[in-house]
Amino acid sequence: MTFELDDTHQPKKLASMLPTFEYVMQTRVITGKGMVMGEYMGTGTRMMVPVLGGDFEGPLLRGKVIPGGTEWPLVRHDGKGMIDARYTFQTDDGVYINIRNTGHRYGPPEVMSKLNVEWVDPDKYYFRTYAVFEAPAGKYAWLSDFVFLGIAERVPECLYVRYYKML
Repeated sequence: MTFELDDTHQPKKLASMLPTFEYVMQTRVITGKGMVMGEYMGTGTRMMVPVLGGDFEGPLLRGKVIPGGTEWPLVRHDGKGMIDARYTFQTDDGVYINIRNTGHRYGPPEVMSKLNVEWVDPDKYYFRTYAVFEAPAGKYAWLSDFVFLGIAERVPECLYVRYYKML
């Protein structure tokens, strides 16, 4: 049996289900010097950037970023950066939470060339992420149950991201 769509098949409520957001935390991630790994299968230049530490704080959690994570940005041929980062938080009460950040970073070439050298007004470039958290059962398990969006700002030695839970 085959099902065929016609104009009567439409969602009943979807258009009115607008997203709302709740502030969760801000991170300060200290990064080391990046290494250019090379051209990857014609998609762009892959880099590897070590995560050296940092901290995070929000209304329901705070703690530090554990050294040892890594960012693997890919700079596409059109100059746009694709974010791919994984690292670990340790809350102030000793719980480990993993994060995977994926997203986009781009702007005019003259802005992007300065981004890892000096502070650049974040209104001049686009830097957004979506994050997936892996948290153990207990107090922070809710982090594993939602979609999170991040708005980022970069200075040479540190990445700042404010995370919002999509409700």
